[in-house]
Amino acid sequence: MQTRVVRACFAAWVVVLTGLYYMFPDAHLYTWAALGYSCAAMVLAGVRLHQPARRLPWYLISAALAFFTTGDTWYNLVLAMGEQPDFPGLADLFYLLVYPLLTAGLLIFVRARSGGGDKAALLDALVPTVGLGLLAWVYWIAPFTRSAELSALEKIVSIGYPLGDVLVLAMILRMLTGSGKKPRAVGVIGVAMVGLLISDIFYGQSQLNSAWELGGPVDFGWIVFYSSMAFAALHPSMGLLTEPAARTAETGMGRHRLFWLSAAALIAPGVLALEYAQGKEVEISRGGVVDAPVIAAAAALMFLLVLARVGDLAWAQRQASARERALREAGTALFAATNAKDLAAGVREAIARLMPADKPYHLQLAAPQTGDAEVALRWVAAADLPDHVSSGGFANTLFCPQQLPGGRFGIIVLGAPDAVLRAVQGSIETLSSQIAVVLDRISLTEEVSRRDSEAYFRTLIQSAADVIMIVDEDGVIRYASPSAGNLFDGDDPTDGVFANLFAPDAQDALRVAVARIAHGSGDLEGVALAALRGERRVEIECDMRDLREDPTVRGLVVTMRDVTEQRRLEDDLTHQAYHDSLTGLANRVLFRNRLEQAFSLAALSDATLGVLFIDLDDFKEINDTLGHAVGDQLLITVAQRISAVIGAGGTAARMGGDEFAVMVAPSHNADAAEDVAARLVAALAAPIELADGEGGTHLVSGAASVGVATNLDATSATELLRHADLALYLAKGLGKGGWQRYQNDLHTAMVQRLEMRTQLIEAIEGEQFVLQYQPIVELADQRITGVEALVRWQHPVRGLLGPYHFIEAAEESGAIVGIGTWVMREALRQFAQWRASGSTTLRYVSVNVSPRQFRSPDFADVVRQALADAGARPEWLLLEITESLVLRDAEKVLADLKALRALGVRVAIDDFGTGYSSLSYLRQMPVDVLKLDKSFIDDILHSRQQHALVDAIVTLAGNLDLSVVAEGIEESGQHTALDTMGCQYGQGYLFAKPQWPADIPALTEASATLAALS
Repeated sequence: MQTRVVRACFAAWVVVLTGLYYMFPDAHLYTWAALGYSCAAMVLAGVRLHQPARRLPWYLISAALAFFTTGDTWYNLVLAMGEQPDFPGLADLFYLLVYPLLTAGLLIFVRARSGGGDKAALLDALVPTVGLGLLAWVYWIAPFTRSAELSALEKIVSIGYPLGDVLVLAMILRMLTGSGKKPRAVGVIGVAMVGLLISDIFYGQSQLNSAWELGGPVDFGWIVFYSSMAFAALHPSMGLLTEPAARTAETGMGRHRLFWLSAAALIAPGVLALEYAQGKEVEISRGGVVDAPVIAAAAALMFLLVLARVGDLAWAQRQASARERALREAGTALFAATNAKDLAAGVREAIARLMPADKPYHLQLAAPQTGDAEVALRWVAAADLPDHVSSGGFANTLFCPQQLPGGRFGIIVLGAPDAVLRAVQGSIETLSSQIAVVLDRISLTEEVSRRDSEAYFRTLIQSAADVIMIVDEDGVIRYASPSAGNLFDGDDPTDGVFANLFAPDAQDALRVAVARIAHGSGDLEGVALAALRGERRVEIECDMRDLREDPTVRGLVVTMRDVTEQRRLEDDLTHQAYHDSLTGLANRVLFRNRLEQAFSLAALSDATLGVLFIDLDDFKEINDTLGHAVGDQLLITVAQRISAVIGAGGTAARMGGDEFAVMVAPSHNADAAEDVAARLVAALAAPIELADGEGGTHLVSGAASVGVATNLDATSATELLRHADLALYLAKGLGKGGWQRYQNDLHTAMVQRLEMRTQLIEAIEGEQFVLQYQPIVELADQRITGVEALVRWQHPVRGLLGPYHFIEAAEESGAIVGIGTWVMREALRQFAQWRASGSTTLRYVSVNVSPRQFRSPDFADVVRQALADAGARPEWLLLEITESLVLRDAEKVLADLKALRALGVRVAIDDFGTGYSSLSYLRQMPVDVLKLDKSFIDDILHSRQQHALVDAIVTLAGNLDLSVVAEGIEESGQHTALDTMGCQYGQGYLFAKPQWPADIPALTEASATLAALS
């Protein structure tokens, strides 16, 4: 897909530049340079894309295109400057350097493809090369030599062009005449050479006649040359040009090749005829037939080449006849063998007959081994041979496994020079098939010998579990073994119609099998059919042998066996291999396979293929608090909801843990994947009621984050999956419970997030965190009675960072536990220092505790140790926990809170009212303080409902003996309203912003003085 797009874009580029070149003559300097240099660059791009075994020839071709373009650019630049280019000049130097570069590159292709030993192809290429070279001399080169208007240097340069063309033409003809299948890139290079040759011919004639004009139709041939060479490099078959071609021994010549060779051989007589047709006046004016020696020499050379080619064909024919005769004699020796020992001797004798008498070779018949082998002759390099066989010192071998009787196989290894192996390969293949026939005959003979009596055979059949039937040509069962009744759940089916035994949906397969047997297709094995045993379906596997011509049978022998359990087991194993055992969805392997197929189909049809990555939010907390059984139920329910949303057109898979993936079927709706993502988020957001297996039920959330990606941004299925994963990462980072589409900058964001996690660990070890303290005041007199410890990160590069910049990353990475422990210890140390000074009204310090920190198994011990290390009293510490923590796994949280209260530590519910808004837990949980979230305080002066709600909470808290701290007080009206309601405490910017530790004592003293005056 990638190279096809590149070629299409490049074709459009060439067409546009060609149009601009002919439409705007004044821009020739720029359009021609852009065209030529881009083609040279595309050759290098093709090398980068396809990674050929040898890159040098392509680099030479790219350099040739660059030199050609440089010459043209210099020529056009001189014209653009209002001057006439010199001839010969600098441009001609660049032009002439093109030919050795091209020739060297094409020669490397020829050597790589042929290995330097294809004599027939060389002769076939030389004949037309000599003929076309003769034409080039008579009508192109010779006129330059006779021109009185050209200097000696001008003649040499002018002759260099046709000589270079003839040399390049010889190379491409050699590539086209080589043996083996030609890669498509060869034809494209041929087109390029034709374009170069035609344009050079017309250019030479126009130079000779001083009629050359820039921007004419002659330039199109060079455009074809440029673009075709680039297209050849971009085509996937370009890598085959530097790999050896498959070659076989030649015994004849095709009609097309014979036609072109004959036509080339007639060039010399044709030139003489044309010279004669021009008349004696031309001869007299030129001093006779001045080209007669060249024409005669070319005719003689072509005659000798044709004779050499005919001799080569005759030699190849004699060799083929000799091999055929040797093969017949070898076959006679082989078929006389009656056992494996005789066969081995026959093989050695047969190989000796087939190999040339004057050529060395190595033959090894490897010791038989247990198992089956694929009987196929193939080339194997000496380095790739198994350890127990040898090549005899030759670089390559013919490697031929043979299946032996008794479940064994042997190996024939023939080593020889490559030319000899190519010559005898066809004969060895025929010999291999004869050996296989002889082995089958020996095996059959041994089997027949073992079955020494008809009684033994009958007993074997009668006791066999497989069913054996003989069916006549009318489809009537003439014989059925006793086991047929067990298979078909009935009486003896003899004299019944064979087809009636099988299920209706198996009739087509049965008709096809019988028709193949009737048309002489040979024996059939493993034909899958089905029968009905009552209401139970029975899967049957059949082997069919056509013995109608056998006088002892005269019918179709059918062997059947019940494979129902085998098929069921195969289906079960296949399903387990490709599906998740818990949810029944596809697993990662099946999802990946389907995605690869869908990606290819979408690319062909230009459709949009979407992939969604789904990850449940806070699934680990549910597993940890409610148990894995409830977690498994949640995964099953989520899988069902996902399947219901995507329908039959998509594919859903569980990728592992709480991660799911969805493939949205390819469509021409670019927003289809986003629509599915939105519906999935909505469907999973609905609460799910699950039983815990102990009689209780729990209402949990299946909310998930979804990452969306499409094939419009990806070049492969692997990249599409990676994009969806990055999009999921972004969705998690933006608050969860939503979906995000892949964006190109996601990778950078992910790297930054990972860097943030690493830096957090370093920050803990490097003690980069500091604390600020926000006062908590008594609303009645504004006396500061407590402070809340607020963590800040003194980043070495970014400066002082608030929690917004790092708390989420700390929660995800687990670093929040270490940070929270440090905050508690530092806050208690500082508070103890203030108390020791004796000049403070502070009664406690408030410290936030994250859910992850609170759920640590040793959290109570950590608190106890922190108090002891700071020399602080337990009542000085107020721990702030979230409302959602209280409502989840209530029994465990209750036990932990009681343990903390037993120490004397007080507990506050932070951001009260923003969770599930359930108040019943306040009677059960041992908490001391409610902290009203700022969102409740913002509107109490403007919203009657909000004012009433806050008043109700304060009243409820008073009835439950709970203190209330209002957060985010920024206006004096809010202060007055809360004081009137009976709210005891508050904090916010109205009283003080977060302060550094050194500023707190003075602030508390000022507040105490103000309170005394009031």
